[in-house]
Amino acid sequence: MAHQVEIELKTPEQIGLMRRAGLVVADALARMRAAVVPGVSTADLDRIAEETIRAAGAIPSFKGYHGYPASICSSVNDQVVHAIPSPRQVLREGDLISIDCGAELDGWHGDAAITVGVGEVHADQRRLIRVAEDAMWSGIAAAARGARSGKGRLTDISFAIQSSVRKAGRYGIVEGYGGHGIGSAMHQDPFVENKGRPGKGPMLRPGMALAIEPMITRGRPKVAELDDGWTVVTVDGSVAAHVEHTMAICDDGVWVLTAEDGGRSRLGDLVTAREPAVSGA
Repeated sequence: MAHQVEIELKTPEQIGLMRRAGLVVADALARMRAAVVPGVSTADLDRIAEETIRAAGAIPSFKGYHGYPASICSSVNDQVVHAIPSPRQVLREGDLISIDCGAELDGWHGDAAITVGVGEVHADQRRLIRVAEDAMWSGIAAAARGARSGKGRLTDISFAIQSSVRKAGRYGIVEGYGGHGIGSAMHQDPFVENKGRPGKGPMLRPGMALAIEPMITRGRPKVAELDDGWTVVTVDGSVAAHVEHTMAICDDGVWVLTAEDGGRSRLGDLVTAREPAVSGA
């Protein structure tokens, strides 16, 4: 039997509460980005994340999730996603690290990821990050345009991500992993693929909140899960990049809840003109 998709539609006030969680995630990621230097361990970064999240009165969304033991996923080089932080994994000059982080505040979640070069990295590595980021923003923009027209569907986001990557060159788009609904739980329906034909799936409607997260490689897209039951790596050993933002569809645009500026610098007038109210804010 096919999975019945159930999408949680949020009120403007609930979206405002998600914004609070999103800003906690943004702060944690900013602090970790500043700490990414040669000699730092992924466990050091995990400690920064947990301290930042808990100091804000929030809870790390990842810690304990299906038994996951840390507050971030810290995936280095050929690790694509879900790698567990360790004091033994020390960053070196030229590495790429993808840091995925989530926080729950007052029952609402934010989720975002960045990929960062360690020290001086090769130009090809820097371009890989830009390609991933451009694809993510293309997907978010597609959601905004589709919602505004009243005709947008979920896979318009997938197609926009795929088209952006394909336009950039020969990069692998990892399959089987992607974005998702988010709100009162960290992972909700619908699953948001990073490739596919447009015009399919649920209509894009105000109240939907989605985490948009491309994962791309410099080689082939095939991946495998390691024996730890979490870490996903490229089969051919190629370097990967993973980026993510949580966004909400509002009546007059989208609001990128994990971006400090709400997405304005990348989306312009596609961003909602007014911030949903939060009771007691």
